[in-house]
Amino acid sequence: MKKRVPISQIMTKNVVTISTKDDLVTAEELFKKNRIRHIPVTSGNEILGMLSYTDLMRISFADAIDEDEQDVDTMVYNMFTIEQVMIKDVICVPSSATIQEVAAFLAQKEFHALPVVDDNKLVGIVTTTDLINYLLAQY
Repeated sequence: MKKRVPISQIMTKNVVTISTKDDLVTAEELFKKNRIRHIPVTSGNEILGMLSYTDLMRISFADAIDEDEQDVDTMVYNMFTIEQVMIKDVICVPSSATIQEVAAFLAQKEFHALPVVDDNKLVGIVTTTDLINYLLAQY
């Protein structure tokens, strides 16, 4: 296996982002449309937080209701803002960080995605899925 491979080799570069001015209904649409589980919350190129699909599901009652699921989701989502639901203390990594460093870090923490930031600018996102796919490609 290669050593010292930078995270920039496996990160997603065209990152789907959302702003605090958007709403949670928009966030859910982005999650589903793009088939992703993490969205950085930004203001311009600056990262303010991270919203995960799991965060959204925690405030949703949809799993317990069969009829009018969409209406219930929308009502619940309208009770909260992105800023209230997102994780604010986001840990970021530079694109020069190695795959090994990022894998070791994610293995110790309880989250599954890290924004990649260079010079205070969001340049990508790396997830546990990216790491698993990289490992699978090695065999």
